[in-house]
This record gives sequence, structure tokens and C-alpha cells, in this order.
Amino acid sequence: MSLPITSTPTYNLTVPTTKQKIKFRPYYVKEEKVLYVALESGEPQQIADALANIVTECVVTPGFSLDNLSIADIEYIFINIRGESVDNIVPVTVYAPDDEETEVSFKIDISKIKVSFTKEHTNKIQLSDNLWVEMKYPKLQDYVDVGSTIEDTFKLMSKCIVKLYDEENIWDSNTTTEEEFLDFVERLTSVQFKKMKQFFDTMPTMKHVIKLKNPKTGFEFDYTVQGITDFFV
Repeated sequence: MSLPITSTPTYNLTVPTTKQKIKFRPYYVKEEKVLYVALESGEPQQIADALANIVTECVVTPGFSLDNLSIADIEYIFINIRGESVDNIVPVTVYAPDDEETEVSFKIDISKIKVSFTKEHTNKIQLSDNLWVEMKYPKLQDYVDVGSTIEDTFKLMSKCIVKLYDEENIWDSNTTTEEEFLDFVERLTSVQFKKMKQFFDTMPTMKHVIKLKNPKTGFEFDYTVQGITDFFV
């Protein structure tokens, strides 16, 4: 006699940036194990792989893909999956920054964490009177690969170019190589570079600020939950 198979509920969710409506299921224990292993490793690549795998496997909407999502969208989907899989209330303990030894314990309701948008954010940037660039969000793997040097910044920026265009011409991936886009970025003026950098500086973010107090000293401080590892709670 074969073993019984438990039914798995599904939940509805709207992706903040694209407004796509998706359905997801809670993750299984075997998938949760992958999350713990990734956290214990502390390796960015392993953590990114685990995050991508859990979201891809648990979203059951046909045709769903991570490719065009911002990192904030992926984090948002993940914490919703986590909330339905385990619990929305997450206990956290941090050290107070004034003495760096007093533990401050509190709880985060991850169902209240939302994606923040900046009004001036746009993916279409005018570089000169007759030249525009259209950008896309970096992929999850790009965050793993990118370093802290200016060369890494140039490479990330060039990877995110969808197309360049003026009143008569379009240069996209069909006509232009990654190397040519990189060369283009390196030849930008400082003003133009800042305009393109603004796209990254104002991208949607998953950030939640909690006001806390050191119970021993009364020192008040803010604790910010942000980034991939912070949402592996």
C-alpha cells in the first residue's frame, strides 16, 4: 500500500514591481533544509541559489520566471512563502550598539514588511538631447558576482542595459555585444554616469526599520532589516 500524500494549500500574491498575480505553496521540509544549509555556509552563491530555488519551486503559476524581477520582488515573494510555511512572527535578538554586549530581543511581523518605491525611479534615462537608455533590474546572480570596485560597477551597469536609442536608431542585444555596452559605459561623462547610477540608487527595496532600546542604558536605536540574508529568517 502506498503512503498517503498530504494536500498542499496555495496562496495568492501580487508581485510589487510587475503587478503580476501569482500563486505559491509553502515550502517542504526538504526545501527548508536547503535554506538552513545555505545560511550555515555563509556563502553568497549558496544563499542566492537557495533563494532562487525556493521561490522558483514554490511559485506554481505557469510561466513564472525570476528573470525580470527586482531583488526586492524576489525577497518579497520569499518572505511571504516563509510566512505561510513557518510563521509570520519571527523572534530576533541583536546587541545594543552603545555597549555592544546587551542583548535586545524583539519580534518581527514579516507580513507587514513591504517593498518601498522611490517616486523619481525610472528605467528610461535621457543621457543627452537625442540619446536615451532603457535599463532592466540586475539578476540575482549579478548581486553575487558584483564586487566593490569601479570596474564591477561598470560591468553591472552594462549588463542592465536593455537598449540605447535615438530618434533614428536602436542598439540592443541583437546588434550590440556586452563588451560594446561596457565600452559605452566607460566612455560616459560624469554627469551621464550619475544619471544611470540613479537607476540603481532608487530601485525598489525591501527595508524595515524597527525602533529599539537598550534595557540597561535606555539608549534608543534603529535596527534595519534589509538584504537577502536578513530575510532568511
